Amino acid sequence: MIRLIVLDVDGCLTDGKIVYGTGGEEIKAFNVKDGLAIKSWMRLGGEVAIITGRRSPIVERRAKELGILHLYQGVKDKASRIKMLCDGLGIATGECAAVGDDLNDLGMLTLAGRSFAPADAAASVRGRVDHVLERRGGDAAVREMIEILLRDNGQEEAFLALWQP
Repeated sequence: MIRLIVLDVDGCLTDGKIVYGTGGEEIKAFNVKDGLAIKSWMRLGGEVAIITGRRSPIVERRAKELGILHLYQGVKDKASRIKMLCDGLGIATGECAAVGDDLNDLGMLTLAGRSFAPADAAASVRGRVDHVLERRGGDAAVREMIEILLRDNGQEEAFLALWQP
């Protein structure tokens, strides 16, 4: 059973584009469908972590908005970070699922018990994961991953019940 999901940002939670405004500000677009699924996963008792190679105040804001407690930015060795996180939470790496889209994600994808890549991930990543998603990064790919995990965990009805009147 998967208890922890680990999310890459650029190319998974976003479409991978980084837009700079004239004042130097960075702009990223997040999909609200991913956010609802992430919050639901946590309401059902699952853990969520964001592990990204870049640093951005926008990612910090999004994590806070969603209530994600485990945020690691500027990470060069994502596999080591997952191992430390799992050890700290008392979760086996086999109980962890990860989504990534590029070469710097391969270590964490190999370590995770279940690995996912968006449809538009690098070909070398798509060929090494357990599941290639139908959706592209930033287009509710994380939502698709979570729905697959909820089905596999036998939590689909509980997920739906969260949003029933």
